[in-house]
This record gives sequence, C-alpha cells and structure tokens, in this order.
Amino acid sequence: MQGNLSGKLRVLVIATTFPRWENDQEPRFVYDLCRNLPKDIDIHILAPHAPEAKESETWKEMKITRFPYFYPRNLQRLCYEGGIIPKLKSSWLARLQLPFFLTALLIRLIKITGENRFDLIHCHWLIPQGFFCALIKIFRGTPYILTAHGGDVYSFKNIPVVRSLIKFALKHSTICTVNSQATKDKVLNIHPTPNIQVVPMGVDLDQFSPENFNQDRKTSIGTDNFLMLAVGRLALKKGFNFLIDAMPQIIEEIPTARLVIIGFGPQKDPLEKQIQKLGLTSHVSLIGGKKGQELREWFATADIFIGPSIVTPDGDTEGQGVVFLEAMASGTPVIASDVGGIKDAVRDGVSGILVPEKNSQAIAKKTVELANNKTLRDRLIQNALEMVHSGYSWENSSKRMSELYHQQLNAKTHAPL
Repeated sequence: MQGNLSGKLRVLVIATTFPRWENDQEPRFVYDLCRNLPKDIDIHILAPHAPEAKESETWKEMKITRFPYFYPRNLQRLCYEGGIIPKLKSSWLARLQLPFFLTALLIRLIKITGENRFDLIHCHWLIPQGFFCALIKIFRGTPYILTAHGGDVYSFKNIPVVRSLIKFALKHSTICTVNSQATKDKVLNIHPTPNIQVVPMGVDLDQFSPENFNQDRKTSIGTDNFLMLAVGRLALKKGFNFLIDAMPQIIEEIPTARLVIIGFGPQKDPLEKQIQKLGLTSHVSLIGGKKGQELREWFATADIFIGPSIVTPDGDTEGQGVVFLEAMASGTPVIASDVGGIKDAVRDGVSGILVPEKNSQAIAKKTVELANNKTLRDRLIQNALEMVHSGYSWENSSKRMSELYHQQLNAKTHAPL
C-alpha cells in the first residue's frame, strides 16, 4: 500500500460522469469541483472507461483512472452520452452490461483502496457506488462522503431494493451533500440522515459571461429576430415538446421569434416531427450538441433562455439545473419550470421567471411578457448576475467541499479509541 508522504489530504473521487478527454462534451461538474479545490488536497478520480478514452492519465496534478467494464471495449455503452439511467431505459446492450459494470467497479474499488491509503472517499451519486463505498468503509475503515445529484433519488422512488441500498449507503456515510433543497428533501424522504448539507454545483464565471455575446450568432438567425434559446439533452425530462407547442402562440405575438435548441439525445426524432407537424421549420432549429466557446456565445447572445423541464412518469426531474446558472451568468434572462431544484437559483420575479410544468400556454404568456418588458428583463439579469457571482462560483462550491473534507478528517483523527 502506498502511504501518504506528501502531507496532503488524499481523496478518492468516484463518479460515473466525467470528461473522457479534455475537450469532451460530457458534463464537467465533477472535474470543475475537483480542479478548484485547494492545493493541499490530492485528488484521484475513479470513473468508467469509454471507447477512445485513456485508461490512466493526469490532468493538472489530478490522477485519473478509468476502469473498463465490458469487452470488446468499443461496445461499452452503459455510461456517458446521457448517463446510466437514460441508457438503462433505452438500450438493451446497456442493460446487458450492468452486472459487468457493477462487478468491475467493485473489483477496481477494492484494488485501488488496497494499493493506496486514502484519507477519504468522495462518492458522487448514491447508487450503485455509494453502496460499494459503504462496504469499503466496513472492511477497510475508509470514511466516505456522499453527493446526491438528483437522478439517483428521483428515479428510484418506487423500487424497494434500490431504496434499501441507498439507505445502507446513507447510514454508513459520514456526511451527505446535495445540490439543492429539493434533492435534500428527497434524500431525507428515503432516510433521515442527520448530517446532510446543500452544496450546489457551480458555474465557471471566467467562461460564462455577457462578454461572450457574438454578433455572428445573432446574424445567423436574423439580426432583427428575437432569439430564444434552450440547451440540454434531448430527453423527456427536459420538456422541450412543451416549449415547441408554445411557439405558435409566441409567434402570433412576436413574429420575429426564433427558437434554437442545443443538445442531442433520444427525443431528437420526435421533436423534429413535432416541428414539421406544427409548420415551425422556419422558426425552430435543432442544431445538435455544442461545446466550448461556441456554446458560451449562444448563451450570451440569446434574448431569453427557456428551460421547460418536467417531472417524468417515473419521477425523474432536475436535481439542480446547472444550465440555468450558465444562462444567468451569461446575462440572459431565464424562464424555467417550477420543478426539482431549479427554484433555488431561479427565484420567481427576482432572478428569473417560473412557470408551471407541462404548461405551454404559461410558457408562451411569460415569454411574450418578458420580451415586451425591457425593464423587467434588465432587473432579472442584474439580480441573476449578482446571485451567481455571490453564491454559485466554482470557487465557492469547492471551498465549501474542502471544508467538509477537512472536517471529516479532523473528526476521524480525534475519534475516541
């Protein structure tokens, strides 16, 4: 076993969503949280392997280990490009790979904690890795922090065996962090864990700002047109079909309205058919996934950002909705559904506008009102910018997480023998 000779706090971070390479489109919130931690914390990432990704590498002193879970490796389908839960719902190959994934994860976790002396494990998502971390704590004594992101508690409310595994993971954890008050309520509904704190995921304020406004983006949809933007995976819980249904009413009041939807996912074909059926091909564009500076320019150039998320029949919804923070940081007024953890940052009439879910008429009404009221838009923009800068920077989130790491280490060090 490798000991800790550096004097740093050694933390193993386990996540099933992590960039496969440095310019990857996969969500980067675990990476952003880790890269903003203080230098006295030594981070080792354990994540699933993916085709074309390196099995082992180092990014900015952050060691990354990716474990293969199916062979041939180019057939690995369970993780990434939407996440495990959507893949299990849509792909028979992903379902076939689940037992192999669970076995590979447990074996690699046992191996990596046997070869390295970690002070703490930070486990993102309660299931399945939270359950495995509980086993590691029982047999190796390594404490662990859990972080729930939403999908891990929203999607399994009616599956007793999964709830039991989550309870087991929560019971043995030293602390559980959540990304919103709504996620906290869901976790407490499963198990009344006494040590639970809200630590929201942040936004990179050096990357997302009003300065990313790009006239070429505006020109591409018509300089005088009113640009409405929606960004996210083309999945059922994003509710894009309700936004598209609202467009005829919006266009009636704002003939120059143009909607651009950025993202990829299983709902692409149904959404395209809906656009054609409603005769909206000249007003609504699905432009696929975008990343980096191009995506940031769309955020800052839009006149309004709309996130019509819903609660799906199986209970899945937005745990927090980082995409709203990115729009707010870009100086774009936000309209969002009143579901999940969205309301923590999008406060109705203060930092954005909330509408009931699955309500196309409400979306249309509020869009028209906001488009016609510059004073309201300016006030929402200013309040939103102040909110994200004061409470949602990655520096703030990582500082809070660092404090929790050290608290757990101190508690372990001073525990009675």
